[in-house]
Amino acid sequence: MPTRDMSSTKAQQQTHNPCPPYAVCIPYPAQGHINPLLKLAKLLHHKGFHITFINTEINHRRLHKSQEPHSLSGTSSFRFETIPDGLPPPEANATQDIPALSHSILHNFIDPFRILLAKLNHDAAASSDAPPVTCIVSDGAMSFTQKVAEEVGIPAVLFFPTSATALMGLVAYPQLIKKGLAPLKDASYLTNGYLDTVIDWIPGMNGIRLKDLPSFFRATELNVMIHLILEAIDKTHEGSAIILNTFDALEHDVLEALSTILWKEETECLSWLDSKQPNSVIYVNFGSITVMPPLQLIEFAWGLASSNQTFLWIIRPDLVVGDSAILPPDFVSETKERSLLANWCPQEQVLNHPSIGGFLTHCGWNSTLESICSGVPMLCWPFFADQQTNCWSCCSQWGVGMEINSDVKREEVERMLRELMARERGKEMKRKVMEWKKLGEEATTCSVGSSYLNFEKMVRFVLMSAGSNQSS
Repeated sequence: MPTRDMSSTKAQQQTHNPCPPYAVCIPYPAQGHINPLLKLAKLLHHKGFHITFINTEINHRRLHKSQEPHSLSGTSSFRFETIPDGLPPPEANATQDIPALSHSILHNFIDPFRILLAKLNHDAAASSDAPPVTCIVSDGAMSFTQKVAEEVGIPAVLFFPTSATALMGLVAYPQLIKKGLAPLKDASYLTNGYLDTVIDWIPGMNGIRLKDLPSFFRATELNVMIHLILEAIDKTHEGSAIILNTFDALEHDVLEALSTILWKEETECLSWLDSKQPNSVIYVNFGSITVMPPLQLIEFAWGLASSNQTFLWIIRPDLVVGDSAILPPDFVSETKERSLLANWCPQEQVLNHPSIGGFLTHCGWNSTLESICSGVPMLCWPFFADQQTNCWSCCSQWGVGMEINSDVKREEVERMLRELMARERGKEMKRKVMEWKKLGEEATTCSVGSSYLNFEKMVRFVLMSAGSNQSS
């Protein structure tokens, strides 16, 4: 058939002309951040990456004036693009107001970046001149890139042009605030010797004083710069990797400490689960895109509270439409002895943990399949796209789920949680999901399993056949 001939030709072309990796690089819009990321971009380009380097419009104009005439003109595989910074034009040659710029990064940059990324991928689809974007490399302060990368399903790498020691100082900011060391009580603390206070709890920085830490905390309020730093530090665990502009021998102790601190949420989450009985914990996670009105968040919260079940709830800061995901204080105090709230976790490890007895989920396919392969039955609250279909399959075809009404009520959540965790229907769902888990293992791990064989056939007769035909 013609379609098979076309597919074969396309497979051969893709095998012999694989798309190069394509990195979009975006620095914090200041010279000290642009230059080191530009060097990194050039290294990636040397390794075969297609590069698009994004500056703000004003920085691009300034760099164009200060560099060689053609230094920013780029090539077909190393291009420069711009996005607006959302600020009024500054006076000629005036330094941009850094707090105003940082405020704009927090509030105005994500949409232009999202639009430009979509344009780059659209251009790639319409032309053979460029491949689709395969990763984002952004300054650590540009944490909005993490969300966009997640939306399009590509890795995001964070680049910090600071020293590892300075980054560790910034990582300490949440604890400085929690311990009451920052912000300053008043302006007199700048000169009364307070900044000579020795901090003895920052790993790898023994004997450092407050005055030796990055100076942004020297304010009498939580200003926009501190908020930008807190947002960046909070997002570091979401990065696929972190790049620091240093080398191991120079800052070995701090690098060792950072490698554990920046991923501490994973350890805390799994350690908490280790303390629970088998099949005793409800895992709650509505995925990376689902949003809900504040009232629905409250209904889920009080349903969980009234069920008296132990639960791990992953709550994204943007889970609630147009607002922060803030739970009622009474709910937090009532459930604190039998709950853990976090904004991220390693989902596959959580679902495979023996303490997990059920999964309250949006029914995204990744979550659904991971739950089945882990042997965990589900309460399903689909949001959009394929999730309703996945919910139907779980509840009506496979016997591993129960659907919660879209207009969620706390009484229904409470009843279904009890049914899932302690009653006969939940036990039957557990039996069914364990059967499906076994079939999944047979399909993928056995040399005669269906998925195993299909993958082998695809590699041998599609991906490798084009090379064989070419060589013959």
